[in-house]
Amino acid sequence: MKCRPRRTIPATLTALVLLAACVLTAIVAIQLIIGQSPLISYRSVADALHSTRWNDTTTLIAGGVFALLGLLLLLAALLPGKATVLPLTGDLDAGITRRSLHHALQNTASSVDGVSRARLKLGRRRIVARIRTDRTNTAGLTDAVSAALDRRLDQLTPLVRPAVKIRLRATRNAP
Repeated sequence: MKCRPRRTIPATLTALVLLAACVLTAIVAIQLIIGQSPLISYRSVADALHSTRWNDTTTLIAGGVFALLGLLLLLAALLPGKATVLPLTGDLDAGITRRSLHHALQNTASSVDGVSRARLKLGRRRIVARIRTDRTNTAGLTDAVSAALDRRLDQLTPLVRPAVKIRLRATRNAP
């Protein structure tokens, strides 16, 4: 079970551009049917397109922009994103969302004695925990946080176990 994210932003933007073009076309068609002067004249659009040459700078720039936009949309559709549901080991087909895993590990790191604040960055294969402490003696705190996170990962049993990296920052200096 690896649920991949939906590419909602590129799809929404593409749908909105196409909707705007369809609405504009419908407005012009309705204006022509009822006998009003259209919002955009067909003759002015046709004249502008007929006077444009393939080797004009504006045509080349517009073509490059549209080709790049199409390539970006194609890459967004084909390349996999980060999994939204991470599979767990075991006989059942079970998983945990990235958000739930992030919250569980952050709460675990925050609950270690001596940690005043914990921030986690959950990557594909690595977890980076940024720990703050008010203690002057920070000996063993990184080991304690690492052990707590390892115990929690042992309880959750993700199929691909991420490596844990701890970054410790003491807010007070030693006297």
